[in-house]
Amino acid sequence: MLHRLLLALALFALAPALPAAAAPGNGASAQADAPGTARVLRYAFPVAETGFDPPQISDLYSATMIAHIFDSPLQYDYLARPARLKPATAAAPPEVSADGMTIRVSLRPGIYFADDPAFKGQRRELVAQDYVYSIKRHYDPRWRSASLGVFEEYLLGLRELRAQALRSGRFDYDTEVEGLRAIDRYTFEMRLAKPNFVLVYALAECRATCAVAREVIEAYGDKIMEHPVGTGPFRLASWKRSSRLIFERNPGYRDETYDAVAPAGDPSSQAIAERLRGRRLPMLDRVEIDIVEEAQPRWLAFLNNQHDLIEMVPNEFAQTAFPGDRLAAYLARRGVRMDRYARIDLRYTFFNWADPVVGGPQPAQVALRRAISLGYNSDDDLRILRRNQALPAHGLVPPGAAGHDPALRSDMNEYSPARARALLDLYGYTDRDGDGFRELPDGRPLTLEFTTGNDQSAKQGNELWKRSMDGIGIRLAFKRAKWPEQLKAARAGKLQMWSVGSSSSAPDAESTLSSLYGPNAGRQNLSRFDLPAYNALYERMVTLPDGPARNELIREMTRLALAYRPWKVHVHSVSTDLTHPRVLGWKPHPVMRRRWDTIDVEPEPADRGSAPASASAQSGTGTR
Repeated sequence: MLHRLLLALALFALAPALPAAAAPGNGASAQADAPGTARVLRYAFPVAETGFDPPQISDLYSATMIAHIFDSPLQYDYLARPARLKPATAAAPPEVSADGMTIRVSLRPGIYFADDPAFKGQRRELVAQDYVYSIKRHYDPRWRSASLGVFEEYLLGLRELRAQALRSGRFDYDTEVEGLRAIDRYTFEMRLAKPNFVLVYALAECRATCAVAREVIEAYGDKIMEHPVGTGPFRLASWKRSSRLIFERNPGYRDETYDAVAPAGDPSSQAIAERLRGRRLPMLDRVEIDIVEEAQPRWLAFLNNQHDLIEMVPNEFAQTAFPGDRLAAYLARRGVRMDRYARIDLRYTFFNWADPVVGGPQPAQVALRRAISLGYNSDDDLRILRRNQALPAHGLVPPGAAGHDPALRSDMNEYSPARARALLDLYGYTDRDGDGFRELPDGRPLTLEFTTGNDQSAKQGNELWKRSMDGIGIRLAFKRAKWPEQLKAARAGKLQMWSVGSSSSAPDAESTLSSLYGPNAGRQNLSRFDLPAYNALYERMVTLPDGPARNELIREMTRLALAYRPWKVHVHSVSTDLTHPRVLGWKPHPVMRRRWDTIDVEPEPADRGSAPASASAQSGTGTR
């Protein structure tokens, strides 16, 4: 059977050859702009960053930032559709054994870290041992890695090393283990305890495999989230926490040129490839990111040319910007470009499986979760909150990911207050004191705590949640917090209910399904769902190549999640990006985080304004 891994590796051969490594100090751009001009990209993120250390972050926006500072061994071809892997720091495709038990990666020599005092004035080359050290950090309890689940059960010897560290309080990085070792200066190897046919995707995910230097980690210690030093095309130049971040071109970046391959039948991508082919990367001098959570100032900053693009146009402006899913005439006259695409993501509300009220496998708690799901007005959610810029979700696996079942239909987005009330009555959630709200089956008060933000979008969502729960007699209280605080509390198991999103890091079901795998509780499994039957199916699923047998396991896992309902699944997003005509080459990618080095902008005009004062950080729900 020709499974997906072999297909991905075979497609490596179609990519153009990589250029030679840069000579020391040869990091300047090939374009010759007039003196005093700069190629600066400005736009906004709706959620504040959590930091810049790969193993410690789990949110989409921080992951986007670090993908431009650090390097993973592999990356995605920016224009290829469907998504296609290609080398980044790797010299060639990884060597993967036929049984899926060994992965060997050879690196290109001559790649260097950005200058930093931790290197004591020496130019520091990227070597295989840096990847060994960086992956080992996921096992070090000190860093509380959000990505440990990617590797935890696979790399031989590292679980034992982690257990020893938990006992002693110190992780021994110098102990060589069979599962992860440097073969020579530029080659490292991973040996697995059991087959895993999707682990190759982790080699393109920065949070999992981006390389850091041990000297830098030891120099900055617990402050490492604030001091990113990588080999990527950009470096952090200025940072006002939760407000404004400036990234500048890494002057020591290696010699890379634009070589993205456009698919046949996509004239817009072909035009981009033709225009930029052979350009030295990165083409931008600087990227400036404002944290602007409120949708209106983010939209106005784009309209006023203070931001060059607006990514994932807020739903409330859909009819203004693209009525009937067509670019508005007033924007078209200004040369604005629209890219509309289905994201490989899932928006859901989780219930804390460890919570005594909404969690656990007991029939009464299952009935409560199902009643909440049925009682939530999903019709208004899609029509009013999301302005129909989404697809109703029936299961766990997003369209575009291997393992998605387009024929699946469920009641996950059914709105039936009558069924919800009947379920609650049946399991003893009744109104005993006549105040219009139900009590727990044992007579104690029932109040659900829903974590939320403070922005206008969150407020509209809260109104819909309250109206829906009032309709079935459940009292709802809102707990407001900033996004980084919400995420920290969720990972610690302190939130009862929270609406979030899961954006796939690979075009495969495993990326989403791992978020309900019990051992990942406290990491990507924010709901802390821990069902032995689901866990067993997941462990079998990841040992199989893509095909009917694997898909059947995915269907069974989905059936369990639908039955026990640890998540109330909402939608898969349909997003729209808008760019001003000075932006060249922007193209949404289903899973790729790294984009700044593959786009260009015309040099900014002298009279360009600065970002609005309202572009200060607030917080709210975000996307992992």
